[in-house]
Amino acid sequence: MDKIVNNRIKLEFPSKGENVALARITIAALVSQQELTLNDLEEIKVAVSEAVSNAVIHGYRHQSDGLVTVIGILQGEKLIIEIIDEGVGIPDIEKAMEPAFSTDPERTGLGFVFMQSFMDEVKVESKVNKGTKVTLVKVLSNENKNIAVS
Repeated sequence: MDKIVNNRIKLEFPSKGENVALARITIAALVSQQELTLNDLEEIKVAVSEAVSNAVIHGYRHQSDGLVTVIGILQGEKLIIEIIDEGVGIPDIEKAMEPAFSTDPERTGLGFVFMQSFMDEVKVESKVNKGTKVTLVKVLSNENKNIAVS
């Protein structure tokens, strides 16, 4: 059975740091169609910012000629966000998700920690020299917070 999709957006942009805000605002506009707290909205925006920043900084190593794709899906009581890059990939996802680990000495290495803290599910798929897809899921209904997200 197909799941009901309430709304969906797809945004593609060059891997430039200034586009992090564009992705953040676009997802905020999409999710604002639902009833949620300001705290939930802020957490979603931070998680999106971290995932897109990772694509720009780590995926493309600050090169602005890469392509970042952000897909936002409102599906029933869930928000599903996919952030996709075709950058260098992550050789060891488990290591990359450790707190304070970063391939950039200027960074704190807390991006995945924030994503995991603020979202109900974080899934990372990556292939070296092929790119990375980060999927973020947020259950939007307080009534359904205890339901497992698939």
